[in-house]
Amino acid sequence: MNYIDPHIHMISRLTDDYERMAHAGCKAVSEPAFWAGFDRGSADGFRDYFRQLTEVEPKRAAQYAIKHYCWLCINAKEAENVSLSRDVIAMIPEFLDRPNVLGIGEIGLNKNTPNEATIFCEHLELAASRDELILIHTPHLEDKYKGTRMILDMLKNESRIKPERVIVDHAEEHTIGLIRDAGYWCGMTMYPITKCTPQRAADMIEKHGTERICVNSAGDWGPSQPMAVPQLILELRLRGHDEATISRVVYDNPLTFFKQCKRFKWDT
Repeated sequence: MNYIDPHIHMISRLTDDYERMAHAGCKAVSEPAFWAGFDRGSADGFRDYFRQLTEVEPKRAAQYAIKHYCWLCINAKEAENVSLSRDVIAMIPEFLDRPNVLGIGEIGLNKNTPNEATIFCEHLELAASRDELILIHTPHLEDKYKGTRMILDMLKNESRIKPERVIVDHAEEHTIGLIRDAGYWCGMTMYPITKCTPQRAADMIEKHGTERICVNSAGDWGPSQPMAVPQLILELRLRGHDEATISRVVYDNPLTFFKQCKRFKWDT
């Protein structure tokens, strides 16, 4: 079955992962800007990173007939440095018109601090001013519910942002209802330890349905599984779900969301 992984950090993955994903049916990935495993010291470090996302990684993916798209931001883990964050946000428009850029992301909260909230809102201002899609990171574990509520409140305060152009990621059982009830797209991340398993994701799909739901692996530097979406496909098959329902979650829904971006091109 063809699928899309709408949140995976391929710069941290081996080329072998692209090959495995291609054999499993992956047709496209989208890669949000994220933490490099250390705090970068200058906006120039981010400029080089954005070049990697927009120039280098699409060529690596193309070797395996996978389309590579990306998102740009300074992530929440580095947003405590407000001065650096503002320098990076000021630089982002240099890259936003590149053909594989889908919008602003993954912005959000890490520890729900005032500085993180300030930088989140300044990213929202940039996205709203340019009518860009937005991909949002919600915090891990015990901070998730509070952080998700804070994020939804800040989104509500920006009237120019349309809920259907926002995906709120890393939803779990206690936050998926909040996100969907507010009208946003909902991402479920199958990532060991800090997020959910394919089995839990299947449970949530069975409870909440497939509308405005996407699933992803968020594969990165840490313990993660770039084959998580194919694992979910198998789990749903084993539970007796039909191919059209499964395809809606793993392929049709991300395409529907991405097609709202004026730069998104799809001919597969």
